[in-house]
Amino acid sequence: MTEDGGYGQFCPVAKAAEILATRWTLLILREMICGSSRFNEIHRGVPLMPRALLSKRLKELQAAGVLEQNPPDGTRSGGYRLTAAGEELRPIIISMGIWGQRWVESAADGPDWDAGVLMWDMHRRIDTSLLGDGRTVLQFEYGDAPEEMRLWWLLIETGNVDLCVSDPGFAVDLYVLADVQTMARIWIGKDSLARAVDEEDIVLHGDADMRRKFSRVLQLSPIVEASKQSSRLQPF
Repeated sequence: MTEDGGYGQFCPVAKAAEILATRWTLLILREMICGSSRFNEIHRGVPLMPRALLSKRLKELQAAGVLEQNPPDGTRSGGYRLTAAGEELRPIIISMGIWGQRWVESAADGPDWDAGVLMWDMHRRIDTSLLGDGRTVLQFEYGDAPEEMRLWWLLIETGNVDLCVSDPGFAVDLYVLADVQTMARIWIGKDSLARAVDEEDIVLHGDADMRRKFSRVLQLSPIVEASKQSSRLQPF
């Protein structure tokens, strides 16, 4: 690379890499593709990223024409959105995720199994259309997580899903007992929820109707859905 961080080549691959191949950038784009738009929302999806570096990367992506502020006047109530150039990256990011799902494994005893990241991802994939008009509360307990990250709640009301790190104080409709790695493997399509429940790797307690439809209420990662569609399109 040259001293200013460029590759010193006119090749379009090199020019694209100068924007996209910096550390954390692809994960920022993943967060936006998954629905995050505000600074704090994006940061919750990349909690190990220093906030100052996230601010720097967002400014770089704006300068590159990949993101823009929404509203464009940059008021505190606004957030970020993908430009037309950013939207064209959507299938690329998804394809990278499909490749990673197929070919890359996280170490079983490694540090990547994070309950906070998992719950943040999952709370965006709750099918609220399967729930009634009232309030629904799901409590997740991860026995293998650090004590401060062991309990989580999803508070679902009028189509909105809030992730709570402390007890919201309402009656719980469904208790989900699991370990982080089991739930994460299900989330990324490496394991089956039905198998985990049958073999009691995941235990469900609470409302009988909620237990029956939990596998439909909790949708899998968008990467898993895209991977299934890709497999269906493959020629025999």
